[in-house]
Amino acid sequence: MNTTAFTIGAVERDTGLAKDTLRVWERRYGFPRPERDANGERLYPVDQVERLRLIKRLLDQGFRPGRLLVAGDEELATLVSAPAEMTAAPVDAFLRDVIDRVKANDVPGLRAALNQTMHRQGLQQFVLDTVARLNEAVGEAWMRGEFEVFEEHLYTEQMQSLLRQAIAALPAGRGSPRVVLTTVPDEQHVLGLLMSECLLTLEGATCISLGTQTPIADIPKAAAAHAADIVALSFSAAFPARQVGPLLERLRALLPPETALWAGGAGCQRLAPPAGVLIIGSLGAALDALAEWRVAHAPEN
Repeated sequence: MNTTAFTIGAVERDTGLAKDTLRVWERRYGFPRPERDANGERLYPVDQVERLRLIKRLLDQGFRPGRLLVAGDEELATLVSAPAEMTAAPVDAFLRDVIDRVKANDVPGLRAALNQTMHRQGLQQFVLDTVARLNEAVGEAWMRGEFEVFEEHLYTEQMQSLLRQAIAALPAGRGSPRVVLTTVPDEQHVLGLLMSECLLTLEGATCISLGTQTPIADIPKAAAAHAADIVALSFSAAFPARQVGPLLERLRALLPPETALWAGGAGCQRLAPPAGVLIIGSLGAALDALAEWRVAHAPEN
């Protein structure tokens, strides 16, 4: 083990990157890659801390974590040495407005801005484009330390409330397929499920949402009770990536072969699909998968 290493608290003090941010990056991007001491506590080698210092400098200049965490050393060095006017990332005015309203604790203004945009764009475009970009922008603001945890929660709660209202106002889906949507235990994030439910309901699918954290053994029972054609799960970036594959394999074995199993969300984007599981790479891909399912299950003439 490297004897010259930083504890996670020391890295936080040295770089200005919060402990939670470091843990999220480790799960989502595979960097940093800390060692462990005899007690299982994280220890960060000096070279990784130096890289984190560079990343923090670039975050402060407006770069997105998703780009920096996968960049090579040469690219990072080039970005750091580039003129400041060339490095700042453009910020969408609406995204900036939403972030500013959250920071100002302007809940009525935030609700009005989101609601007006949804009605102007229409629900499908709002979910596919605006909500997806907002979620990313808010998550990156939190990773940069621009958001407190309670502020991220405020945004998420308002968006969830808006989407639930939008779903309630839609005509109930009565067509095929019948889709049960949920998350596994310890996955508390529901926003991805709501976005998927919006899009699938708009396309006429019958959606049955169980909410979050349904016990694995109960998901097949729910699928049978609702005569589901598809079980759709969402995994956020916060969910431990190493657990996703085994959970999907277990659930696939519990479901009947004719029931499709879909999994989407940032938590399974890099996963090699287990046999009999369809990994949905994006919300648009979910619509493609729906269309393909309907073609495959169309009645024969």
